[in-house]
Amino acid sequence: MIVHPASAARSVGREPVVLLVAGLAALGVSAIGPRERDTWWLEVAPVLAAAPLLAATARRFPLTPIAYRLVFVHALILVLGAHYTYAQVPLGFWAQELFGMARNPYDRLGHFAQGFVPAIVTREVLARCTPLRGGWLLFLTTSVVLSISAAYELIEWRVARLYGAGADSFLGTQGDPWDTQWDMFLALAGALLAQLLLARRHDRQIGFLGEGHARER
Repeated sequence: MIVHPASAARSVGREPVVLLVAGLAALGVSAIGPRERDTWWLEVAPVLAAAPLLAATARRFPLTPIAYRLVFVHALILVLGAHYTYAQVPLGFWAQELFGMARNPYDRLGHFAQGFVPAIVTREVLARCTPLRGGWLLFLTTSVVLSISAAYELIEWRVARLYGAGADSFLGTQGDPWDTQWDMFLALAGALLAQLLLARRHDRQIGFLGEGHARER
C-alpha cells in the first residue's frame, strides 16, 4: 500500500515538535564547553542537517512516530559523543570497565545506530513511495544504509587527509587498524536488526498514516 502523505500530519500529533525541542535543547547543552570545539562541529553536522530537513517536511511528509523517536535517540547519541569526543565518553568507559573491553566502545554504539535508525527512515520512504515489499524492501533498505555508512567513512578519510593527527578525535579509531571495517559491519548489523525487530510495528504505523489520509478524504 502506497501512502499519500500530504494530509497525514494530524495522525502523528505533536510528538515530533516535542522531540525537536528536546533534541535542540540537548544540542545546546552539548555545545557548552565541549572537549574539542572543531570535533564537536564535525560530529553534530548530521543533527544540524537533519533537524531543518525534518521540520521542513513535517507537514508534507510526516514520518511515523517510531521513526521520529529513533531519530531523536540517534541525535542524543551524536551530541553526547560530540561533547566528549567518542573515545572519551564516560558512559563508554563505564561499559569498558564493566565488560573488560580493550577500548571505549561508545563509537561502536554510534555506528550501530548509524545503521539502525537510517534503516527505519529509509524503509519508510521506500514503503510509502514505491510498491516495494518483502525481500526487495529489506535488500534495498540495507543497501542504502550501507551506502550511507560507506559515504561517512569516505568523509572521515578526507578529514584525516586534510587535518592529519588533528582529526584523531573525529576518527575515533583508538589505534584499531580494522576500525573502518567494524564501523561498516555494525551499521549493517544495525540495519538488519532494525528491520527484523521493528518491521511489523513499523508497517502498522505506516498503515495508520494511510488511514488518517483516507478519513480526511
